[in-house]
Amino acid sequence: MFGSWPILSTIVFSPLLGILALLFVPKHKGRALKTVAIAATLVPLVLSALLYADFRHDASELQYKEDVTWIQVPLSKEISQISEAKEFYYQFDYTLGIDGLSLPLVFLTSLVTAMAALASVHLKKRWKAFYIWFLLLEIGMFGVFMARDLFLFFLFFELTLIPMFFLIGIWGYMDREKAANKFLIYNGIGSAIMLLAFLIIVNTAGFTMQTVGEATSVFYSGSLDVITKNLFQDPAAFVHAGPEAFPENPFYWSDTLKWTLFLMLLVAFGIKLPIFPFHTWMLKVHTEAHPAVVMIHSGILLKMGAYGLLTFGVMLFPEQAKQAALAIAILGVVNILYGAVLAFRQSDFKLILAYSSISHMGVVLLGIAAFNEIGLKGAIFQLVSHGLISALMFLLVGSLYERTETTEVRKLGGLSATLPFLCGFLLVAGMASLGLPLLSGFVSEFLAFLGLFDSMPVVTAIGALGIILTAVYVLRGIMKVSYGPLPEAYRGLRDARLVEAVPMITLTAFIVLIGVYPAVLSEPMQQTVIGIDQWIQNIAKMGG
Repeated sequence: MFGSWPILSTIVFSPLLGILALLFVPKHKGRALKTVAIAATLVPLVLSALLYADFRHDASELQYKEDVTWIQVPLSKEISQISEAKEFYYQFDYTLGIDGLSLPLVFLTSLVTAMAALASVHLKKRWKAFYIWFLLLEIGMFGVFMARDLFLFFLFFELTLIPMFFLIGIWGYMDREKAANKFLIYNGIGSAIMLLAFLIIVNTAGFTMQTVGEATSVFYSGSLDVITKNLFQDPAAFVHAGPEAFPENPFYWSDTLKWTLFLMLLVAFGIKLPIFPFHTWMLKVHTEAHPAVVMIHSGILLKMGAYGLLTFGVMLFPEQAKQAALAIAILGVVNILYGAVLAFRQSDFKLILAYSSISHMGVVLLGIAAFNEIGLKGAIFQLVSHGLISALMFLLVGSLYERTETTEVRKLGGLSATLPFLCGFLLVAGMASLGLPLLSGFVSEFLAFLGLFDSMPVVTAIGALGIILTAVYVLRGIMKVSYGPLPEAYRGLRDARLVEAVPMITLTAFIVLIGVYPAVLSEPMQQTVIGIDQWIQNIAKMGG
């Protein structure tokens, strides 16, 4: 369909058109600014939908790949063992590509961002700045899920931090600045750990030599293709030459170094996911940020942690990841039960949803820990499903807050009498969250638990308790909000407007679609998941 057209770059940078258009709209024209911003998010949504439809289901390799040499930094360092080399470079490529893992996340990003733009109609100040940061954030998120170079990935990853910091700190609620600072500190620490791990990988596994005529040049590359080739496809690569073959080899990957790098990436992406106990920053963001911002944070940004863990932690260190399967599964169970128990104890609906996100991200860890096709498929299903459900939940909570000026469950009640549309969709979202059949939450949880049961039945059984607890806290919160005596102050509330109803209906439609027809999600990812599973098993066997 797209031929030689760089469709991935078009999707990544299409929000720039919206930013440029916003620059020419006067800052006091709120309606015009909102219209331009919403239109700007619809462009990548349409393109990503076309990309999803055109994606080949029978291929496991990257598709629509774009690869251009981007940055070459000359170095003066020389290594005595390879003295024939005269030139040394850091080389970073502009490489984009998608597979069955990244494709659903790219579409999820475009969908949730467009729905969040519609949800921003409640915004009351500084519209122009808000939408510029909003669209910059979308560029960063697209780039994270498409980048195939470590430096490019890190650049896009960091690009998401700056807009989020301002979106939280300026347009949030009372403690917004504290929430923004906590977000930046925790994620900054995670980024620093990730950068250090990436630098070590680039300076060892990214090492290549090229000879043209009599001139030999050395490159330290961030390309995932180069790194993967050196680690797993080229037995003569320097990373495999131990001290007995190459004394003082600075590129050798010992078992200690492999475990160190794997644990660094586990912590770096675990902060983003988040994995207990690196979760406290997320609670502040979910309670203090504007609902449109939380839709993106909960629906997309948390998924970047799981995506990074799979793409870099598991794929580059499959042997270590397989050996750490039990530990990852235990972390997943802790997330599930801790998040569910704490969600049950909350009286603020936003905190209930925040702890619910922690619990549901535990299901992703269980799917990864299964290290088989079914479990990995469940993990990816959970990423997409939770992205849709959490975005819908926070959209609904934001609409309720605009009408009642509170999210305290004890102050609400009986709202289904005056807000039947909102409360009806709140009930559907709750049913999806607790895993009701024919909704997306059921498919993802079923696959993740089924995949893990084969190797860890006891851990699976303990984790399954979270499903029961989820039903308790979700139904408790929804029933208290929707039913019971209606406070006098809420009798004249207006139900959802069209601009609110459209994203609610759209997100719900996708939740039902995945639940009723899961093949719409499983078919594009099938070959990629099989490839990941075979990759992990083969490398683990070689290591054993």
